[in-house]
Amino acid sequence: MDSSVLFSMRLSLQVALVATFFVIITGVTIAYFLARRAFNGKDLLDMLFTLPLVLPPTVTGYYLIVLFGRNGLVGKPVYEWTGWSIMFTWQAAVLASFVVALPLMIKTSRAAIESVDANLINASYTLGRTELETAVRIILPLARRGLIAGAVLSFARAMGEFGATLMLAGNLPGKTDTMPLAIYSLASSGEWSSAHAMVLLLTVLSGAVLYLATKYSRRLF
Repeated sequence: MDSSVLFSMRLSLQVALVATFFVIITGVTIAYFLARRAFNGKDLLDMLFTLPLVLPPTVTGYYLIVLFGRNGLVGKPVYEWTGWSIMFTWQAAVLASFVVALPLMIKTSRAAIESVDANLINASYTLGRTELETAVRIILPLARRGLIAGAVLSFARAMGEFGATLMLAGNLPGKTDTMPLAIYSLASSGEWSSAHAMVLLLTVLSGAVLYLATKYSRRLF
C-alpha cells in the first residue's frame, strides 16, 4: 500500500470514529426523549431526524453547504468571527458522516428504549430513583443491544459516506480524500487495479468491524 492509500484509510477511520462518538451521544439523547416523552410536534421532529436516511446524500450535502458553507446561515458568522470555515476540511467529512449516520442511531436506540419493560421503570421510580438514575441504571443497560447495534451501523455508515462528504469536504488528495472518495477518483481516472485494491480493503475493513462487533456483543449478552 502506498502513502495515499494509507492516508485515505487512516482518514476514513479517523472520520468514522469521531463521527460515531458524537452520533452515540447525540443519538441516544434524542432517542431517549422521543421514546420517553409525549409532546406536540413529536412526529414532525422524528421525520426531520429521519430525512438524511432517505434523501440522496448530495441533497443532504447541499443542505449542509447552505447551513455551514462560508456564506451559510451558520458558517458565515463563524467565518466572519474566526476567519475559519469548515468547508474542505476533514472536520467537514466528520460533519457529513455524523448527519447521515445519526438517523440509524436514533431509530435503533429508540426502538430498544421503547422495548424496555415499563414495570421495571415504574418499580425504579417507586423505589425513589430519579429519572436520570433510572435511565442510567435501568433503561440504557436493558436497551444495550439496540444501542450497540446502532453504534455499529452508524460507524459502518460513516465509513462508507460519499455524497455528502464530496459536497461539503471536497475531494482533496492528501487532505479530505477518504477511502470512498479515493476509490471514486481512481475509477474516474481509469486506475482500475488500484481501485479494485481499495474496494477490497474497504470491504474487508467494514466486514471486520461488523464481525467483531457482533462477536463482542454476543459475549456481553
